[in-house]
Amino acid sequence: MKILIVDTYYPSFLAWFYGTNSAIQRSAYDAQIEALVDQCFGTADFYSRHLNALGCEVQDLIVNCAPLQTRWARENQFSFQEWSLRIPHRAYRIPLLGNLLARLPGLLDIAIEQVKTFAPDILYCQDLSFFPPGVLNTLKEHAKLIVGQIACPLPPSHFLQPYDLILTSFPHYVPRLRQLGIASEYFRIGFDSRVLEKLGAVEKNLPVSFVGGISRNHGKAISTLEYLADATPIEFFGYGASILNSRSPILRKHHGEVWGLDMYRVLARSQVTLNRHIDVAENNANNMRLYEATGVGALLITDRKDNLGELFAADKEVVVYSSREEAAELIKHYLANPEEAIAIAKAGQLRTLSEHTYAHRMRELVPILKRYYKESR
Repeated sequence: MKILIVDTYYPSFLAWFYGTNSAIQRSAYDAQIEALVDQCFGTADFYSRHLNALGCEVQDLIVNCAPLQTRWARENQFSFQEWSLRIPHRAYRIPLLGNLLARLPGLLDIAIEQVKTFAPDILYCQDLSFFPPGVLNTLKEHAKLIVGQIACPLPPSHFLQPYDLILTSFPHYVPRLRQLGIASEYFRIGFDSRVLEKLGAVEKNLPVSFVGGISRNHGKAISTLEYLADATPIEFFGYGASILNSRSPILRKHHGEVWGLDMYRVLARSQVTLNRHIDVAENNANNMRLYEATGVGALLITDRKDNLGELFAADKEVVVYSSREEAAELIKHYLANPEEAIAIAKAGQLRTLSEHTYAHRMRELVPILKRYYKESR
């Protein structure tokens, strides 16, 4: 199968990447995309690399990255609305503006041309809001099966209708999508073991961390994080601190954004790390931190969810809390008893590396895609 994976990256990450690697935007398209995926941001090339190893022909697109996409257009003599992309990349850091810039007309034009050029059997979209519904319907002439994947708030239903299949790591989304008349399957996320090779040896010199975003999607978590900021030695890393009240106790312990390998490095440095799901996860365990933290060998303390036992053994491979007070007590306990923490962290890492890597996931994905692709022909 020929598969084209369409992804978008956080505008703040792109601003950071090109701000710290200013010369790279003058490089060839292949060099730029290689440098971007080497950062291990999001799912990077975790899908394509393993799918290619399984015999598929797969390419990645990062369709909201203006320097990258502009370079592709120039190398392929494709004419587009270039004026719309002549914007300093630091502008992508501005809240709301960054998301608008990521959907400029020129970027959409280039992405459409890339789909036509590659002519995939399967168009695999990691961002269900990038292509407008009318565009997706047009792209059905150039891709035999259009697949989406989601683990965030659902976009409006008219954005969902053109998809032939939507995969989701939220179990509760599957019946909701099917009720809309959209084929849907449960498909979990995971960890890529190559991250460990890239990190090398990392000293565990950070007692306890929270690594993640703070946004309206994490609204119920903020009070818990603020309580823990006062009650424990937790340190915070990630985006979104600017939305906090100026008196928030998180701010005095917040170290700013960390992306890609830097994010993994903070997790690997942590003896203990806290996880909290976004509101739309409801009662289901599902976020990337479950696998990222255990994958690099940190003791994960995560919020209790109904299906967590399907992924990890509570109190043996991860530790579970039901309230902010319980989370604080657990953090204090495992900092005071490092041997227990190490034993659980090692068991969690073993579970992830033996069952939850992207090599495992892609072996699960291929039969799903083959089945739906065969039915679409």
